[in-house]
Amino acid sequence: MKRTARNSAMALIAAALGFGATLAQAQTSADRVYVIDPRGEVVVSGNGLCWRTGFWTPAAAAKDPAGCKCDRDLLPKEVCDPAPAAKAMGAAAPAAKPSGDKISLAADALFDFNKATLRPEGMRKLDEVAAKAKDVKLEVITAVGHTDRIGSDSYNQALSERRAAAVKSYLVGKGIEANRVYTEGKGKKQPVTKPGQCVGPKSKKVIDCLQPDRRVDIELIGTK
Repeated sequence: MKRTARNSAMALIAAALGFGATLAQAQTSADRVYVIDPRGEVVVSGNGLCWRTGFWTPAAAAKDPAGCKCDRDLLPKEVCDPAPAAKAMGAAAPAAKPSGDKISLAADALFDFNKATLRPEGMRKLDEVAAKAKDVKLEVITAVGHTDRIGSDSYNQALSERRAAAVKSYLVGKGIEANRVYTEGKGKKQPVTKPGQCVGPKSKKVIDCLQPDRRVDIELIGTK
């Protein structure tokens, strides 16, 4: 009887330790943007692409330890040093290299001033984007909205997000998977026009001059 009780107690302790280890592993990987297997390795699909979690964004990928391995073409050059990565690859067979095709859509082809509703010209531009997406094994499409400097920071931030969302909605309607389209709004923080180029208070002349700033930048990442 004593031996049975002792064995039962040991079994309970072992089960508790196992549960604690599993819980610790889940906690340490809870904020990872890539799916991690029990060995601590990133899970890779049959075509060599890393599986992402619901936490994935380009910004989060730049901070993840596996970001440079999985999404090098999406990250700024200063984040990933290509020399160590090439050395680490050694004699391994080269994987399919993601190919980026960046498209900058002119604002007058997408939206009227102060609007987030696609114009017919913008729809035709996005038809071209959808067609390009079908020519690659699509990994992700990023759509980043921008505005000109007219208006408050908060208003322009919301407007840029609505423009990016309008682009996503249209692309999804053309058959692109919703989880493949990442949207972001930059407000008026990244103008194309130079300081002092469009001076003066709000007027038709100034609005026309600032036209290049009212845009949505789209980037396709996939493999040929």
